[in-house]
Amino acid sequence: MSFLSNINKTLKPNNSYNEIIVLDLFAGCGGLSLGFEAAGFKTIGYEMNKAASDTYNKNLSGICYNEKLTVGYKYPQADIIIGGPPCQPFSVRGIQKGIKDARDGFPIFIDAVKTVKPRIFMFENVRNLMYSHSWYLELILRNLKNLGYNITFECLNAVNYGVPQNRERLIVVGHKNNFSFPPKERKVVCVEDAIGDLMYTTPKDSKFLTKSQDEYIAKYEKASCCKIPRDLHPDRPARTLTCRNLAGATSDMHRVRLKDGRRRRLLHKEAARLQSFPDWFEFCGNETEKFNQIGNAVPPLLSYKIALAIKESYYNLCTQKISHSYSEQLTFLGGM
Repeated sequence: MSFLSNINKTLKPNNSYNEIIVLDLFAGCGGLSLGFEAAGFKTIGYEMNKAASDTYNKNLSGICYNEKLTVGYKYPQADIIIGGPPCQPFSVRGIQKGIKDARDGFPIFIDAVKTVKPRIFMFENVRNLMYSHSWYLELILRNLKNLGYNITFECLNAVNYGVPQNRERLIVVGHKNNFSFPPKERKVVCVEDAIGDLMYTTPKDSKFLTKSQDEYIAKYEKASCCKIPRDLHPDRPARTLTCRNLAGATSDMHRVRLKDGRRRRLLHKEAARLQSFPDWFEFCGNETEKFNQIGNAVPPLLSYKIALAIKESYYNLCTQKISHSYSEQLTFLGGM
């Protein structure tokens, strides 16, 4: 099955397990929720950006509330909590104010776990949280462990899970049973697999790099000792897609080199596919808002495979509880 057929078929909301409620905090446009809905869960999202919450509500089965979360927020009862607290305080591309950054969402996430008491939770963030801000990660994990959870975490690269993009993210799962991350996959999906039908086209809304931009990029690549131009290469996975290199006209922007030598900025559909969004998924907002939603998202295909692993852990825990309860009943009856 081709990459495009796979994501269009696999990544569709599936209500077969909709009795299990998943809260998605800092939900963005719903990349994480889409993976969980495709795995059969029911989602409820919370997102402060209006265009992103509109996108979520347009495409997913669950509802997304356009609200800014705070410590003490009253959530409905749920079985699982997921989310991506804003990564800007910890990103190598940012100022890295960390805990001092007003956008730090970890106190909110920890408070939600403490209040709702889900059976399992999961959050994702930039890999730099494991390095430059490792002391803060240790503090976060200590607080979550103190709430009675076992913690399993790993830095996953989306390219190892069928996504045509090198994208490393820290994934942390809190559970009360055993949990294992999905195994890496052998097949690497490349740019051509995802956008081969689009990357050499020039639709009416195409935007081309100017001569001065080409010259600026050439200076940037020379200064950074870049041996291979940072255009998209059809026989390789893409570089990490971010808000900055999608929405901004920067030296690092993602672009396609056409066969006539011109370079074109990515189309929204191309960027979305490289993030593993299916073609039926529609983004709301203006051009910049759409690119920002795509750049901020968790690749839905990666989310789907993590969701399947979480589902296995969830049902193993339920089975153990039922088995334990049954054993207690037998012990009680034997003592009568």
